[in-house]
Amino acid sequence: MDSQHSYDSLVRGILSIDVTGDFNPCELLLTGDRAFPVLVDSKGQVLIAASQYGKGRIVVTAHEAMLQFPQFLPFIKNALSWLRPSPKALIGVHRSLDALSELLHSSGIKVQPDATLGDFLGVFCRDAYNDVQADDLVQFVKRGGGLLIGGQAWHWSYQHGKEAVLVRFPGNLVISVAGVYFTANVGENGVFSVPEKIPRIPLITEHGLDIQRDLQTLLKGVERFNVKGDDLQNQMVPSPLLIHGALAFPVGITDTYHSFLAAAYYGRGRIVVASHEGFLNISSMKSFLLNAISWLSAGKERKVGIGDNLQELYSMLNQAKIPCELTNFKKHLGIYCCTAYDAKERERIHEFVSEGGGLLIGGQSWYWASVNPDSSAIAEYPGNKILNKFGIGIIQHYLEVAENSCPAGEASEIASTYHFRKAFLKFKEHIRNEEILQPPYFLWLQKLVQDITIFLEIPAMNSRPFSSVHEEALELVQIKGIPEVSKHNPIQADSDQAILLQIASVLYNVLPEFQALVPSLKPFDPSSYPTAPSQNIQVNGSNKGNEAWRSTGMYAPPATTVTLLFSPSTLNAKLQVQIGCHTDSLVNHKEWKRPPVVTRRFPVERERMEVSSLWGGLLYIIVPENSSLGYFSVTIKGATQAPYFKHGETNIQDWQDTIHHYPAPWAELETENIILTLPSDAVRSHDGIAFLLQTWDQMMRAITQLAAIPSIFPRPERIVADVHIAAGWMHSGYPVMSDVEALPEIIDVQDFYAKGTWGPIHELGHNQQKSGWNFPPHTTEATCNLWSVYVNETVLSISREIAHPELQLHARKERIENYIRNGANLNDFEIFTALEPYLQLQEAFGWDSYIHILAKYQTMSNIPDDNRYKMNLWAETFSQEVNRNLAPFFKTWGWPIEDTVSENLALSYPAWAEDPMIEYRHS
Repeated sequence: MDSQHSYDSLVRGILSIDVTGDFNPCELLLTGDRAFPVLVDSKGQVLIAASQYGKGRIVVTAHEAMLQFPQFLPFIKNALSWLRPSPKALIGVHRSLDALSELLHSSGIKVQPDATLGDFLGVFCRDAYNDVQADDLVQFVKRGGGLLIGGQAWHWSYQHGKEAVLVRFPGNLVISVAGVYFTANVGENGVFSVPEKIPRIPLITEHGLDIQRDLQTLLKGVERFNVKGDDLQNQMVPSPLLIHGALAFPVGITDTYHSFLAAAYYGRGRIVVASHEGFLNISSMKSFLLNAISWLSAGKERKVGIGDNLQELYSMLNQAKIPCELTNFKKHLGIYCCTAYDAKERERIHEFVSEGGGLLIGGQSWYWASVNPDSSAIAEYPGNKILNKFGIGIIQHYLEVAENSCPAGEASEIASTYHFRKAFLKFKEHIRNEEILQPPYFLWLQKLVQDITIFLEIPAMNSRPFSSVHEEALELVQIKGIPEVSKHNPIQADSDQAILLQIASVLYNVLPEFQALVPSLKPFDPSSYPTAPSQNIQVNGSNKGNEAWRSTGMYAPPATTVTLLFSPSTLNAKLQVQIGCHTDSLVNHKEWKRPPVVTRRFPVERERMEVSSLWGGLLYIIVPENSSLGYFSVTIKGATQAPYFKHGETNIQDWQDTIHHYPAPWAELETENIILTLPSDAVRSHDGIAFLLQTWDQMMRAITQLAAIPSIFPRPERIVADVHIAAGWMHSGYPVMSDVEALPEIIDVQDFYAKGTWGPIHELGHNQQKSGWNFPPHTTEATCNLWSVYVNETVLSISREIAHPELQLHARKERIENYIRNGANLNDFEIFTALEPYLQLQEAFGWDSYIHILAKYQTMSNIPDDNRYKMNLWAETFSQEVNRNLAPFFKTWGWPIEDTVSENLALSYPAWAEDPMIEYRHS
């Protein structure tokens, strides 16, 4: 259903609706993804709504008078036309709306008065005060019928209580299946205009449910939750939950407002969600799980179906004499329990809950996200395809808790705690009114930063509950604009500016209308990024290694659409287009010197790709691992040329005359084995590009020599300079990331030959470390330095004591003595202390011994991931390589060498007479 098209049909020819007279409407609450407002009052309260359920449609008015007073006739005519499954379908009017029958008859519309559902009707009109045929009405709509229904629930609430309206008011037993509810809130009277676009749904509509009573049921007898499971040797790792629905609420929550258990009402049914399936299977959760089944039963005896191998849950319920069976999802169940890893029954589960079923579901999404890094977990993870409709999402991160358990807490405390919609509304009021946030609201900001960016990734097309939040967010950015952030103007991550920056980033990616507004919100000078003529480039689509970035030499300006044209033969090759090279996320940092996420990816699924990024960036084609596509051409239109130099191909005169003047702010320098991505200003003034890249070529060849791998990498390594990186001064990975302040270590080639370069090679050494011979945490920051020493000595002729001050002889000797004096404890065996025995062995047996050993390790497989085993294996392998018994040497260093290994090595190889640790062993 196209909501906007349906809305246009319902309000055709109507500029305003007169809601005046001797009646008071109630407010309607909308939660369904197919529900949308038709009329709102001056406060934004919904007075008329429409929705779809199954094959049929529903129109709801917030008082039955709105179906019987003459001023509503134009709307009623439109509504009947929209509700009719066919132009000649019979319209029946229940006797509760006799005045409607007379009104339609007098205007020439044929209806059947005093009608019942058994009269072969296409549309049925009635009030909301009788539940005798509620089930029949739901099935009537689901089969394709149209329902026009009106009523108000504020008067009913006087006798039955506000908390009973949503679940017991007769009209709600029908319309709630379509995500529309009558509430006990009184709406406005007045003449209200009808806008061209569908009105917005309020962020918060008071629903009247007694959540504290629900929590008392769910938490009865529960004191603490073991959030890491009962088996501390094999701990479970839950994800946090995003609780975004109007009728969803937290049940288990940490002191940092991260929920791991939640519940919700939807339609006539109920849902309980755990953020790890282990919660459904551990004995310490038994009381809660029995409570959950009771709450999901809503006071009725229900058959429980248990799927997805939740055998422990089945045993718990069986012991409690609760009727249950192990089964896949099927009809005639009252409650269904499952994990969140399969969405094939999504539509049936949605219908099941809408019509009164109970759902208990559990699962984490961080693993799914790790194997689907380019997909949005909140949108694509199977469990979220089920749960987003119900107002709960499973976030792709880990739940971080200091303790193994969390207190269940008082119901009232949890009921009044963090909720996404409540926090967002409070933040918007704070921005609009420039209020100072009071406790606990300012404590919510960090959580809101995360939640709103995740929420905005939920597909909102034709879903008014979601798209209304998108529009609220857009309006928020329009109020304040897009904040500036830079090295000279950093932003605190818990600030208003941080939230606005995050919102703007995600809105640009998901909301086309926001893209059109950006030039007015964040103006920039187009002349800074002149559009280059159309470029046709050749891309190497063959890749034997991991995913590879192929540089295009082009730059996508901020908030500017760039067009790429691909040949049909590339569309099934799993290629991607990437804008930006600064892939480090700063979301978890306390301060940002740039927007926290500045890269975007687009799967190549069409011959014509139109891509853009709010922040701009260098343009890449991403080639997946093990690709055999071969060279292919790509035409790029609308981009800016970037300074790009490829060693051995780019003419130095062309570089000096033209290329290094290209206007993009980022440049790339490429050799056979590495690509350097740097600020353009840093290379425009560089007068030795060819010599620099020749040196880098030699250094990279040296890295392959020590690693005993082929001289050409499957993909060139990359180093990217950035104003703000995720960790440290530099860090390893693809790409290696470096602070821009470290540029001299990357490009000052004269300094290389005078003093050496350490940091970049250290990080590239990290990329060569292998699990079989790395012993974390001890050697992680040590063995990578073997490459720094090797490259400095063999390529740059810089001795180790000059390459790094920590390797001067006096510093080394002092470090050894301190380590031995303190008992040669492996807890102290790290960084340069851990590097020392490797240097001692190299100084005794040369670099060739390492090259041979690392080559040998490449032939080994299935090495257990246990430090003790791996350290013994290294001692044996090195002893074999140098034909010496090295067990005493390693034992002096505190390595856990097994007695059997010591004995075997003593029998197999001569003692190492020159062992530099003998003096410490004897002392």
